Amino acid sequence: MHDIDRRDFLKLTGLGGAVFVSGLAGCSTMGANAAQQDFHFVQLSDVHWGFNGPAVNPDAKGTLPKAVAAVNALEVQPDFIMFTGDLTHTTDDPQERRRRLAEFKSIAGGLKNPNVRFMPGEHDAALDQGQAWMEHFGQTHYSFDHKGVHFVVVDNVSDPAARIGDAQLDWLKTDLERQGKNARIVVFTHRPLFDLYPQWDWATRDGAKAMDLLMPYRNVTVFYGHIHQEHHHTTGHIAHHSAKSLIFPLPAPGAAPKREPIRWNPAEPYRGLGFREIDAKLQQAQYAITEFPLNKA
Repeated sequence: MHDIDRRDFLKLTGLGGAVFVSGLAGCSTMGANAAQQDFHFVQLSDVHWGFNGPAVNPDAKGTLPKAVAAVNALEVQPDFIMFTGDLTHTTDDPQERRRRLAEFKSIAGGLKNPNVRFMPGEHDAALDQGQAWMEHFGQTHYSFDHKGVHFVVVDNVSDPAARIGDAQLDWLKTDLERQGKNARIVVFTHRPLFDLYPQWDWATRDGAKAMDLLMPYRNVTVFYGHIHQEHHHTTGHIAHHSAKSLIFPLPAPGAAPKREPIRWNPAEPYRGLGFREIDAKLQQAQYAITEFPLNKA
């Protein structure tokens, strides 16, 4: 794979889709040089390390190492890599939870890219309010700046009631107030911030409060996981894009009586699984998205 470029690698592995993002023009709070640099990053989500279900994914222990190898094979490494939650599969056993987090961290440590970021999903953090997560990965919410774009990581999973919480909303308000209204802002979250399908826990109970804080900013995009499929939605001028899972797909909202994993199809292995590449084109003002499915070739 060392002879292929990054678009070819995505087509071949099919472990993911690719999202090419434009519209991240210079942030008014950044210097001119930083504001004019294109870049790309990789988003991976919903690994569910520790899941065991041969009928759903007989290669449950293989998809994460394959994704690591595929990203390492990129001819041009991304500026950074972001895992957007549910890195491990839930367990009631605190020791097993820590073991799974440690195993995931060890495998992800095989990424040769030095800039890898993480955030929790409810499977990682809801049962102990993120305690084991923080022991392995640090804070569950934070922000950072990169080449003219302000990135915000919002934790809507550590609270078992699926809330962001007032304390974190206050932090978000303060963080955003440092940005100009034309700032380029990207939000990473696990659950959707809008009510996609609350019956299946595909919502954040106080997500509307976060959206109210984001609405005054003219250039905001949200990337999330949780629903194990590609989905696109807009709230006013704010676009939301969900990522595929690396372990199993889920049905479209309300398309099945229950929220159950779609079973593995041996004729189309890895169908519905994926990760995405996000390409920031700073000179344009809209988001163009392309997903690459699995290609067994």
